[in-house]
Amino acid sequence: MDKLASLLTYFSMSAGVFYSGNICGIHDFAQDKLRGHIHLINSGAVQVIGVQILALEITEPTLLFLPRPDRHRLVTDDLAGANVVCATVQFGGGGGNPITDSLPPVVLVKLSELSGVDSLLALMFDEAFSDQSGRQAILDRLCEVLMIRLLRHCIEKGLTQGGTLAGLADPRLAKALIAMQDQPAFEWSLKNMADLAGISRARFAVNFRLVTGETPADYLASWRIMTAQRLLKRGQPLKTVAGNVGYASASALARAFSRKLGCTPTEWMNQQRHSSDLPEPAQQAMNHSLESV
Repeated sequence: MDKLASLLTYFSMSAGVFYSGNICGIHDFAQDKLRGHIHLINSGAVQVIGVQILALEITEPTLLFLPRPDRHRLVTDDLAGANVVCATVQFGGGGGNPITDSLPPVVLVKLSELSGVDSLLALMFDEAFSDQSGRQAILDRLCEVLMIRLLRHCIEKGLTQGGTLAGLADPRLAKALIAMQDQPAFEWSLKNMADLAGISRARFAVNFRLVTGETPADYLASWRIMTAQRLLKRGQPLKTVAGNVGYASASALARAFSRKLGCTPTEWMNQQRHSSDLPEPAQQAMNHSLESV
C-alpha cells in the first residue's frame, strides 16, 4: 500500500527552481496563495523573518518548506552570503489541497535528518552551481523528487497537523482513506470504512476525527469536491463530473460545491482562469531583491 501514490496521482506536483547560487544581504518574498516555497540552504548562515514570531536562525544545511507562504525575508551576511536553492512547489489543487493543508506553516528539516538523500542532494547542488545545458529541467525534476522524500519524512516522523497526511500515517485509517480517494463515487458508509480499517464503527469514527480533524463524512465530501475541481479543470462537463464523484446530478454537485467553497463551479472556474494569468510572486520578489543589491 503506497500511502503517497494516490495523492500524487490526483494532485500532481510540479516544482520550479527560480534561483540557485550565492545570495548576500536581504531578499524579500511576497505572499503566495497558489504555491509553496522551498528554500534549500547548502552552506552559510541564513536568518528567516516572517515565518515565526521570532526570527528563525539557520546555521547548517537545511531544507525549509513553507506550504502556505506569507510575506517573508531571507537575511544573509553581506560579504560571505549563503549558497541556496529557491523553488516553488505547486500541487494540482493549487493553494488548497490535502497535501499542503496537512502540514504546519513551517517545515524545517536538517539535511542530515533526511535519510537516503545524500546522492540526490549532491547531484542537485552540482547542477545548481553549474552552467551546463539542461540544468533548469534537471533541477526542477530533482526538486520534485526531494519534495516527495520530504513528504515521506513528514508522514514517518509525524510532522503533520492533522488532515490527509496524518491519516495516512495511521496504518488502519490509511486503508480507508486510500480506498475513498480511489473510489469517490462509491456509496460509502461508516460501516464500509470501518470494515476496511478493521475496527468498530464507533472506534473508527472517534479515531478518524481525532487524527484528521474531520468526521469521515466531511472528509469524503471534501475529497469529492477536490476531485470535482480537478476534473473540471480538465474540461469535463459538470454532469459527467457529478457522476464520477458520487453525486446524482449536476445540481446536487453544484449545491455541495457551494456549501464547501462558497461559490458555484462556474464561478470557481472563472477564478482559476484569472489566477493562471497572474505572474509568480516568488520569482518577481527574488528578481527585485537581486536587482536592488
